[in-house]
Amino acid sequence: MNKTVSIMPLGGMRENGKNMYTVTVGEDIYVLDAGLKYPESDMLGVDVVIPDFSYLIDHADHVRGIFLTHGHADAIGALPYLLSQLNAPVFGSELTIELAKLAIQDDPTSKDFDDYHVINANSSVDMGDVAVSFFKTTHSIPESLGIVLETPSGQIVYTGDFKFDTTALPYYRTDLARLTEIGSQKVLALLADAAGTANVAPNDHEQDLSAYILENFRAHKAERIVVAATASNIQRIQQVINAAYQTGRKVVLSGNDLEKIVRTALRLKKLHLPLPENELFVSLKNMSKLAPEETVLLETGKMGEPIRHLRRMANGDERHIKLGTGDFVLIATTPAVAMDGFVARTRDILARSGATVAQISTDKRSSGHASQDDFQLLLNLIKPDNVIPVQGEYRVLTTAAQAAYAVGYDHEHVFILKNGDRLNDDGQQLTLGNSLQVTSTMIDGSGIGDIGSIVLNDRRILSEDGVFITVVTIDRKKKKVIAKPKLDSRGFVYVKASRDLMQEASALVEKTVTDGIQNTKEFDWSKLKNAVRDALGKFLYEQTQRKPVILPVIMEANQNGRRRRTNGNKGNHEGQHKAAAKVGQAKKRSRRCKNPNKQAKQTEAVKPKA
Repeated sequence: MNKTVSIMPLGGMRENGKNMYTVTVGEDIYVLDAGLKYPESDMLGVDVVIPDFSYLIDHADHVRGIFLTHGHADAIGALPYLLSQLNAPVFGSELTIELAKLAIQDDPTSKDFDDYHVINANSSVDMGDVAVSFFKTTHSIPESLGIVLETPSGQIVYTGDFKFDTTALPYYRTDLARLTEIGSQKVLALLADAAGTANVAPNDHEQDLSAYILENFRAHKAERIVVAATASNIQRIQQVINAAYQTGRKVVLSGNDLEKIVRTALRLKKLHLPLPENELFVSLKNMSKLAPEETVLLETGKMGEPIRHLRRMANGDERHIKLGTGDFVLIATTPAVAMDGFVARTRDILARSGATVAQISTDKRSSGHASQDDFQLLLNLIKPDNVIPVQGEYRVLTTAAQAAYAVGYDHEHVFILKNGDRLNDDGQQLTLGNSLQVTSTMIDGSGIGDIGSIVLNDRRILSEDGVFITVVTIDRKKKKVIAKPKLDSRGFVYVKASRDLMQEASALVEKTVTDGIQNTKEFDWSKLKNAVRDALGKFLYEQTQRKPVILPVIMEANQNGRRRRTNGNKGNHEGQHKAAAKVGQAKKRSRRCKNPNKQAKQTEAVKPKA
């Protein structure tokens, strides 16, 4: 029976990170990576962003497995959220599986998952119509693997994050012979990491980057050294440890994620210490016992993102450390494009605090992703029928496509997809089929997916134009405003300096509410609030050219003179008023009674007779 083959990305297209790609053979679905990405600067308050799993949840019975290429957050970060809704076996190298377990252990809904399968570059997983095999790749973390799915239509190859480095250590080295072997058979499609293809120049070798770090350590021998690195960039952590040893310094690990990852890498012998652990590492609480020239603080921040933590240190917001004069800060990570502005501002803050700053990505060509030359070399080794650049913004995917055209591919065999696009094999070629509407799922605290474009837009408006609050008290029966509107502002205007504006706004609110309750036969709270919001919004924009979030609060006075805050619901509140009055009368009687015995008698006296 001929089983159709299709390829569909759920993340990683036209964005940095959040890698997740699906290959469907017949009805069976194979998931390649389950990553997250860190939020863009306009995603206010959002912690991380993960793919939309709706398609996988709807077809949960057909998911045969989740295959992971490496242990970075862009490949495994969404796993806790996925496994809380889907039960499918997870495959990865030993280190990748251990890091995946670390990511899951704090999630109450998926921490008990235990269907893990450790594989290596020589493994092959037979799943009936599909055999899954692997190959070694070079990245900034050991045991990175590419994935090969041998389908009835040919091989589908997914590289994960990769680059070529002829000086890489054995456990980071790409298996070129294996790539040649894969390319000797039909490759239907290649999903290739395109994140670094905007770099025309080749990447610096890791040996050069290691020498750069050591050179900076030696050049600042009298200063305390702070290194900002990604927690899971084990190769960079190894280079920092080596440089600390060679310059006679101790290493202080800052960050719970970092310590867990380092402990895991040491246990699996993926990190190598030149000294016994107790002679090389010093705890954060004992850092003050070290002289500045003896200290290397390795900082990775929350969730492995160190730059925000650096800013807190420079601003004095961290309890354990304040950066300033006498500190040398080495930013040993390559930030995403969306973080460039934030990194530049952080460097400025560090410079104003008196610290000296260097950044590896500006001084050297450092990247864990393939350059344009690497990308083209991969195409020549694999020789795929179709090329699908993955992981990168649209401009980056276009650069990768141009690189493919330069080595002989035509436009019909290079696909720049978006998340949710589906490529189908019709036996002759891949064609674009019906696309699936997929979105990003935003994580804010413990909330999963409860933050959408409307909430983000409100947050953006609040951050840019502030909030304007008006409180009005009315008598609905008499159809009049019984107390002048009270106005307040946060982040919009300084109230004391804008008295005329506030007075005019108050008069406008009073007139709008009065008209609303006098000129309508049937009273409607929501219409009244919307009328206030519209009138006030128009007025404030005319006066200030700003659009704050407007929050009208309308209070209703009951017969006893108390005010009741409305929520826009209709209904008869007479029972609530009577109940409130009885409670108030009981409290008055209780306060008047000073003798506890007498109070007990009074309480008993009001009980109803049987």
